[in-house]
Amino acid sequence: MTDHDLIKPDIRKANDCPPLPVNATMLDRAVYWLGLGLGSGLPRRAPGTWGTVGGLIVAIPLLNLGFVPFLIITLLSCIIGIWICGRTSDLMGGHDDPHIVWDEWAGMWITLLPLSYMGIADGNFWQNITQTSSIIALIIAFILFRFFDIIKPPPIGWADKKVAGGLGIMLDDIIAGIMAAAVWVIIYNIIL
Repeated sequence: MTDHDLIKPDIRKANDCPPLPVNATMLDRAVYWLGLGLGSGLPRRAPGTWGTVGGLIVAIPLLNLGFVPFLIITLLSCIIGIWICGRTSDLMGGHDDPHIVWDEWAGMWITLLPLSYMGIADGNFWQNITQTSSIIALIIAFILFRFFDIIKPPPIGWADKKVAGGLGIMLDDIIAGIMAAAVWVIIYNIIL
């Protein structure tokens, strides 16, 4: 049986999060919790959106580290995320359950990379977070990522349907993050 033979829940309906198997190891429990975005993917409705909110909240203090550390953390989240999402999917007994939101975290962080690089988040992000422009930049990044993740234009839709396993779970969100980041840069350059 391949990943694509497994049933994917209908995301238009409220779905319960599949429980962790009772015989799961401590490592499996940790991976499962990471896969659920530390619980941000638990809501029955719109877990991807709530997971993205969780990823954004976690990103805010990480952005204060500066561009290079945030880039390294983002790249590691993508690489390790392939295993986290694949293992969480195995533990749930299905492919790409909507409650797996580590991929949304990584995709959101990719979307935020230009903010960090362009100096909006470099330096003292905590002082800038109260400025209207910083809040608007974060909101636009969030909306753009969710747009591309939900609509799934090519090549995002192709990756979502054709690539299996943890890589398949991560790849569509990585591409959505890259596309959202590119559009965010265009918007930023038009406005300023």
